[in-house]
Amino acid sequence: MILTTTHSIENKPVKEYLGIVTGETIIGANIIKDFFAGIRDIVGGRSGSYEKVLRQAKDSALKEMKERAMKYGADAIVGIDLDYETVGKNGGMLMVTASGTAVKL
Repeated sequence: MILTTTHSIENKPVKEYLGIVTGETIIGANIIKDFFAGIRDIVGGRSGSYEKVLRQAKDSALKEMKERAMKYGADAIVGIDLDYETVGKNGGMLMVTASGTAVKL
């Protein structure tokens, strides 16, 4: 299945729009990652542990969205939008949502 943020796919015209599909993921960050991320903030550099959690959340949201599109019989999802938010007490959880339009090519 083709996943793209663009609204069309070169040389592959959309034959049918099947509907909007979404995927959502909420992942918590534990206190140890918070501690080491705080140290990184002080001394500089990237937080590899947070980046890994962020990638996992994005991949999970995209996978869920793709599974929903497959139920429609879609060949692709176009116009994908990814949103990231912190939720929960003190922003301790990361929410990633993915949305797009399932299409037949």
